[in-house]
Amino acid sequence: MKKLLILSLLIMTATAVKSQTYGDEGPTLTPNTMGLIYEDAINENVPGQVNIRRVSYKIEGIDVVANVYTPAGYDPKKTYAAVVVAHPNGGSKDQVAGLYAQKLAEAGFITIAFDARYQGESGGEPRRTDKPANRMGDIMGAIDFIQNYPGVDKERIGAFGICGGGGYTFATAQVDKRIKAVGTLSLFNTGDVRRNGYMRTQMDNIMERQRDACLARQKEAAGADPELAGFMNWTPEEARQIKVDLYRDGYFYYGVTHKSPHAPGTYLKSSLMDMMAWDATDHADLIDQPLLIIAGEIADSRYMSEEAFAKANRTADKELFIVPGATHIRTYFVKEYVDMISAKIQYFFKEKL
Repeated sequence: MKKLLILSLLIMTATAVKSQTYGDEGPTLTPNTMGLIYEDAINENVPGQVNIRRVSYKIEGIDVVANVYTPAGYDPKKTYAAVVVAHPNGGSKDQVAGLYAQKLAEAGFITIAFDARYQGESGGEPRRTDKPANRMGDIMGAIDFIQNYPGVDKERIGAFGICGGGGYTFATAQVDKRIKAVGTLSLFNTGDVRRNGYMRTQMDNIMERQRDACLARQKEAAGADPELAGFMNWTPEEARQIKVDLYRDGYFYYGVTHKSPHAPGTYLKSSLMDMMAWDATDHADLIDQPLLIIAGEIADSRYMSEEAFAKANRTADKELFIVPGATHIRTYFVKEYVDMISAKIQYFFKEKL
């Protein structure tokens, strides 16, 4: 914890990032009757309107819990395009992934937001395992399921990922050509960040951190409780002083305003063994599908979206959409940004699917 705090303080002082004063964190939300934690979430299924259905299916023998959103006037005898929505690292289907799944359903799509295996309400042990191969497999498994959902046209399936889910979606589109169009929001390249540090601030101690992750696995194998990594126990006052918007805004989003029992914001330290040897952009040239990458204008994570966009050089049908004035996390909940992003992804998937 001390090392993490020192690292955060170093980032605060060493990085010249345009910052935004974090004032009112907004109203604190609690799960509604559907378990959803985002503004204007569906609270009950009303005939003729966008509805939500809780579903469960298996991936490699592990139970996955997901929400399927169907558009207003849904008729299983008709055909619809579908979009698979992947949540951020440490997040859940009930937060921002559910928000954008609902927004796409309002535009006529069947959508699915799921909890990654080993996380949220889905199965898998040990809990909080977060490995790239698993997360990519979760997206493929969601496609397996939704392609057989009544009314879904399996030739018109898209994928949309947010933050870490954006990096995993970007990587999955490289290998799964059932994805006919791919979009990301506030893309977070988990491999690059875990290996090199956020904004490449830890490149001088990569091997030390690898050995630390290996030691954590060694202890697990000997029967010890798994070690956790992730968000720190800051106070609100401490969080407001953080200049790095992903950490500052993330503290309030995950720990205060949109806090979910299914999204603790931590992961197993031993998972770093897999994360650090992976990169979302390693085979970006395999993406030949239409591509939309969305990032906040002043997000300190913007560099990851721009790098992914540049490396996806095989597809000529691509767009980098910058949200004016937005930081990384604020693309998850600020109405002005959500409305802009929703309109953009609705248009994109309508055009491409």
